[in-house]
Amino acid sequence: MDIKRDKYLQKLISYMWDGQIKVITGIRRCGKSYLLRTIFKNYLQEQGVTEDHILVYELDLARDIRYRNPLELAKAVRTHVEGQRDRYYLFVDEIQMSDEVPNPYNPEGKAITFYDALNDLKSLSNLDIYVTGSNSKMLSSDILTEFRGRSDEIRVHPLSFAEYYSAVGGDKQDAFEDYAFYGGMPLILSRPDDTAKMNYLKTLFSEVYLKDIVERKKIRREDVLSATLDLLCSSVGSLTNPNNIANALNSRQKLAGENTVAPNTVKAYIGHLSDAYLFEECRRYDVKGKDYFDYPNKYYCDDLGLRNARIGFRQQEMTHIMENIIYNDLRIRGCEVDIGIVYSSEKNNNGQVVQVAREIDFIATRGGKKTYIQSAYALEDEQKVVTESKPLSLTGDFFPKIIIRHDIRKRWYDDNGVLNIGVIDFLLDDTLL
Repeated sequence: MDIKRDKYLQKLISYMWDGQIKVITGIRRCGKSYLLRTIFKNYLQEQGVTEDHILVYELDLARDIRYRNPLELAKAVRTHVEGQRDRYYLFVDEIQMSDEVPNPYNPEGKAITFYDALNDLKSLSNLDIYVTGSNSKMLSSDILTEFRGRSDEIRVHPLSFAEYYSAVGGDKQDAFEDYAFYGGMPLILSRPDDTAKMNYLKTLFSEVYLKDIVERKKIRREDVLSATLDLLCSSVGSLTNPNNIANALNSRQKLAGENTVAPNTVKAYIGHLSDAYLFEECRRYDVKGKDYFDYPNKYYCDDLGLRNARIGFRQQEMTHIMENIIYNDLRIRGCEVDIGIVYSSEKNNNGQVVQVAREIDFIATRGGKKTYIQSAYALEDEQKVVTESKPLSLTGDFFPKIIIRHDIRKRWYDDNGVLNIGVIDFLLDDTLL
């Protein structure tokens, strides 16, 4: 099945021949290799680049195993490229499979790594370099760190709903319900039935992601990592922090003494899950005070299908699922996303005027422009309309404001200029924001 990933292709095109190493990052199995070796390669060939000018090394395959030696890789590429007038493209897939080798001129010194090889090849003016990579030995966030200042990042996510729908077609509501349940991991589209889809997603968590983190980070408390993951999956869209999670684990499992889970352990494990691109933290921001809060924050899963699989496809609260889908879509559109906090003066039960914090689900910022967004599954009565709209009226500025809803099909603006739009309409309209 042909899946269009035009946003990422256009970003790759925009970075061509900028003198940097292009690093394609993202959660495992989200389509990084397909983007590079199929979509981008096809584009280059359509532009007249011949096959022999695209050097492809797949380090996870036996045929390219010798090039796991970074010196062999650098040597092979230079043989093709050095001294030539033509331009060449280098694709290195699963680069974390590369080995460290002794320095032949100083065996007792620092080992040679693929960072050394690629930085050497970067000096060739007729070579444009692209790499992908992520597994237990080296997740792709590490690759980006090593090339800090000398690389461009192309962050790849699982399929957006627009990408998903372009592949499956049919009734939009049916497609949205399937997407909300199974998520957007590309290989889901090729699985023949519901059982196969569920098993695939469960296997990704147990056999790929968790094993990667445990092996790479040398996790000693796998039970705590697993329990932390479960709690994050159960609480997408809810405020939480490491202290709350640690307390919940200690209480639920009746842990005491040396077995007690410390908040710092939970914090570290959340960091590992974020490094693996399984979750993203969304921080709270004081709209008028122009400052961030330390805690609590929210965590969103990079793919709802993975989240659903982890909790056995239970807890299908569409309010939180829709919120997570919108968050992911905003990130795919290139927005920085925060939770907005505004304050209103209200009377309490004693008649005293107090400051009450109100939440705006998302502040989406891109290119200096902000958009305030509320996610509302359904607004059945006027009171709920007022509840959702009030925080938007307290921002004190004139940036666009949107309420994304599941219970309407046609978009419209209210008397305060707030756009009300159906969630499917929003997800399929690339012109918004």
